[in-house]
Amino acid sequence: MMPQQVLIIHGWSDTSASFHPLADFLEDNGYQAREMWLGDYISLDDDVRVADVGRSMGEVIDAMLGTGELEPSFDVIVHSTGGLVAREWLTTHYRGKAETCPMKRLVMLAPANFGSKLAATGKSFLGRLAKGYNNGFQTGQAMLNDLELSSPYQWELAQRDLLKAPDAADTNHYYGADRVWPFVIVGTHPYNSLFRQLINENGADGTVRVCAANMNARGATINFNADSPDQAVTVWESRLEAEVPLAVLPTRTHGSITDPDRAVADNQDGIPESEAEKARLGQLVLQALSCGSFTAYQKIQAEWDALSEATAALARADQGSALTDKSLQIYHQYMQANCYVVDDFGKPVPDYFLEFSPGVKDPAYDEANLYIHAHVIEDVKINSQNAALRNIYFDRSDLMYGYYPLLSQDADPVLMMSVSAASPGPNIDYFTRDGRLGSMEIPLHFQGELTKRWLRRNATHFLQIVIPRVPKENVFKLTRVG
Repeated sequence: MMPQQVLIIHGWSDTSASFHPLADFLEDNGYQAREMWLGDYISLDDDVRVADVGRSMGEVIDAMLGTGELEPSFDVIVHSTGGLVAREWLTTHYRGKAETCPMKRLVMLAPANFGSKLAATGKSFLGRLAKGYNNGFQTGQAMLNDLELSSPYQWELAQRDLLKAPDAADTNHYYGADRVWPFVIVGTHPYNSLFRQLINENGADGTVRVCAANMNARGATINFNADSPDQAVTVWESRLEAEVPLAVLPTRTHGSITDPDRAVADNQDGIPESEAEKARLGQLVLQALSCGSFTAYQKIQAEWDALSEATAALARADQGSALTDKSLQIYHQYMQANCYVVDDFGKPVPDYFLEFSPGVKDPAYDEANLYIHAHVIEDVKINSQNAALRNIYFDRSDLMYGYYPLLSQDADPVLMMSVSAASPGPNIDYFTRDGRLGSMEIPLHFQGELTKRWLRRNATHFLQIVIPRVPKENVFKLTRVG
């Protein structure tokens, strides 16, 4: 097949100048695209949102299609925030008509599909000094709001192109056989430089978490008004026609994921790797760009899944050593949950607490309870725009190989979740009129039965949690006359 034109789009605080090594790699390795285009957009001015860039991208591409500078079919490579820009353009410019979109293959390098923990740092005083020094101390506040973990924008965009909530009116699909074919490639190695080590976390590439890059998101509504846990959970439909290929590479960081040959000194990282490991990134990019059929696309998904599992196996978590060896924990598999708690009127509940447990009230399970909060749940972030939105970061390797072995073999090995919320005032309680906490627990993950597992490795989960709002008896009274 003839190679197509390729558009390369950068991420937040970057420019197209960073992507000449990637363009050179494509040309040097026989990908003779007729033309390659490097996109540039404003990301450090405080008034520009992702939606603004997506709209402008549509205007520029339409103009170039009109003049013939762009062909009716082309491929796109994005890095980091560029993934959100491309998804925004696709889902607004081609809403309801994705089959007419000129973009065929969307190769995403460490995309921030579900945000980055560093977005909050970028908005801070330190971020303004580091990134905004030459830009009037602007760091792109509006865009960083979109990038913040569990942001309202990510909730809206995910329900636009990846998930269909129960009350969704549209049935649009954007990824499938006759639509766009997305691919995700992400590293899981932290930065080695002293300054950058301050922002590292396991399960991430120094900037973006693997589970935040993965397009294969899941969603569910948990309604605590239900009579039983079996009736409480409604799983959202996926808008994906097939699983999106995800490749997790053990030796790549957020910067070097754009430089297959490590041609730039800053991307050499000092990470030990074999020649095969170094070459793999370039091989994957070329494989994605040369994918010629949806059958081949699905085959790539299976191959990349096996590659990602091989990366996770480097931690040797099933042998137990990686649970304490910090040098191996960078290869752990993680998952995150974006939680949004509302009352049964749909109004946000900003002050709440989620508890995770084995679901058994027994001193014999105290060690397991402690292990969950000390090792399995590694981070909780409250969204700055809406306190009802929270992001919870789970270490799946510690869950599977540290937590579950602590449970009694006589009980179902499961991770349960419950919620409690502070009363909004003296006249209203949540769950009951006497202020007692809700007692229903919802199973989120099972050790044994794969079909019952809802939390999935390397994935982002959207949890809309509905809790009952109960007025006290004095809120309304009837008084007999006479």
